[in-house]
Amino acid sequence: MSECIFCKIAKKEIPAHIVYEDDDFMAFLDIHPQAPGHSQVIPKNHTRWVWDVENIGKYFEVVRKIAKAQQKAFSTEWILSKIVGDEIQHAHIWVYPACAGNQTSCLSDDEKNFEDNAKKIRENLN
Repeated sequence: MSECIFCKIAKKEIPAHIVYEDDDFMAFLDIHPQAPGHSQVIPKNHTRWVWDVENIGKYFEVVRKIAKAQQKAFSTEWILSKIVGDEIQHAHIWVYPACAGNQTSCLSDDEKNFEDNAKKIRENLN
């Protein structure tokens, strides 16, 4: 889909802070993070809904890999995931460390450092 922003990110036509990539899937930092390290995990091929992603088991293995890396990178046990699909018409799963007290956003200016947050996640991937 030529106008899909996530397809453009997957094709590297638009820059993103990529934390994980393989032949089928990609994870990158959200540009409007809810918490440090907030990532989007997408299939590289355009698929409208998460439930229609081919090899959904592998997709969720990638989501788990990102969540486990975030636990280590941001010293937390509590990682949230969210699947809605209304804001971007490309399958995606939000994965991010939880904020204390269920705040909507828990970012300080220091924690918005995309380069550092991406590096922390990449360094903690297994």
